Amino acid sequence: MPGAIHLECTATGERFESERLQGLSPAGKPLYARYDLAAIRETFRPEVLRGRRPDMWRYAEVLPLRDPACRVCLGEGFTPLIDAPRLASRIGVSRVWVKDEGQNPTGSFKARGLGMAISRAKELGATAVALPSAGNAGAAAAAYGAAAGIPVHVVVPNDTPRPIVEEIRALGADLQLIDGLINDCGRIVKQGVEEKGWFALSTLKEPYRVEGKKTMGYELFEQLGGRLPDVILYPTGGGTGLVGMWKAFGEMEELGWIGSERPRMVTVQAAGCAPMVRAFESGATSAELWEGAETYASGLRVPAAVGDFLILRALRESGGTAIAIPDHEMHEWVYHMGADTGVFGAPEGGAVAAAAWRLRASGAIGAHEEVVLFNTGGGLNYVGNEPID
Repeated sequence: MPGAIHLECTATGERFESERLQGLSPAGKPLYARYDLAAIRETFRPEVLRGRRPDMWRYAEVLPLRDPACRVCLGEGFTPLIDAPRLASRIGVSRVWVKDEGQNPTGSFKARGLGMAISRAKELGATAVALPSAGNAGAAAAAYGAAAGIPVHVVVPNDTPRPIVEEIRALGADLQLIDGLINDCGRIVKQGVEEKGWFALSTLKEPYRVEGKKTMGYELFEQLGGRLPDVILYPTGGGTGLVGMWKAFGEMEELGWIGSERPRMVTVQAAGCAPMVRAFESGATSAELWEGAETYASGLRVPAAVGDFLILRALRESGGTAIAIPDHEMHEWVYHMGADTGVFGAPEGGAVAAAAWRLRASGAIGAHEEVVLFNTGGGLNYVGNEPID
C-alpha cells in the first residue's frame, strides 16, 4: 500500500513529512495528505474496484495507511445510496438520492473519519488519543480505539443525547461531560494534549479524518455508475465531510475519472448556529465565532470551524450556496423523509431535506436536477431530544 507521499498545508502549500504524528501546520491550518496520483493513474481505474471489499478500504490506493496490519475496520463505508422518488416529488425535483450514513458502525458518518484517523494513529505509534465531540465523533472514536487497543479520551457537552453518552461509556472511553459547547470541550482536550501527551483527533486538526470522509465522494461516483449528481446537500458542523468530498473530486480529476465538472456543494446549518452561512452571505473568506449557539441537532452545534476557509472555498468554486434551517423545520422533515423513504434520519438529515425544498422553491435548485442528500446519522440517537424553537 503506497500511502501518502507528503502532507501539505492547505493555506500555504508548504510540505511536511507524512510518516510521523502531525497536527496543524505551523500556519495553524489543516494538513492534507497528498498522493502520487500520476504513478497510479493507469492502474487505479474505476473498473478495478469491482469485487473489492464493500467498505471504505476499497480505495486503498488513495488512502494514507501503509501497513494493512494497522487497519482498524468495523465495516465502515459503502453505505446505501437510496433512490427516493416520493421525496423527490415532495421537494419538486426529478431525482433525489439519500446517502444513508446512519448505517455505518456506531450509527453515523463519523465512523469513516475516526476509523481512518485511529488506524493511522496506531501505525504512527500514538499511545492515547483525545477529542472534543458533540456526540457521534466521540462514539466512533471510542469504538475504533477499543478495536485498536488505544485509550480514548472524549469530552462532550452535558446535553449530548443520552444514547450517545451511554455508547461512549460502553465502548470503554474515558468520558468527561462539561457545561459548554464543543469549542469549550476543545480547550480541555488541548490541556490534556499539553499535559498528558494525548494525540488530538479534533476535526481537521490532524490530517486523516478527512481522508476517511473523502471516501463518500468516491462512493457517490461509483454508486451512480461513473458520474456525479448536480447538487450535493451536506449538513455542516466542522465540515470535514464536505471538504473531504471536494478533495476527492480533485483527486478523481487528476486520476482521469472525471473532467472539470463538479456538483454544486450546499452547506446546511441550523438557524441557531450558522457561522458558515453568515460568512458565505457576507462574502467573507473565513467565519467568525457564532455566539450563543443553540440547536437540537448536536452535530450542527459547532460555533467555529478550523476548516472554515476550505468550506467556503468549496461552496464558491462549485457555484453552490449555504442555507440555515430552524429546528422545527428540520424536525418536520425528519418525518417527511422517513415517511417517503423508510430512513429514520438524524436532525441533520431532516435539515438537508428541508434545505432542498427551500432551494427548489427559490429556484436555486432546478426541477430537472439530480440531488443527493446526506443523512449523516440515525435518528434513534436523538429520541428524547426536542427541537429548540
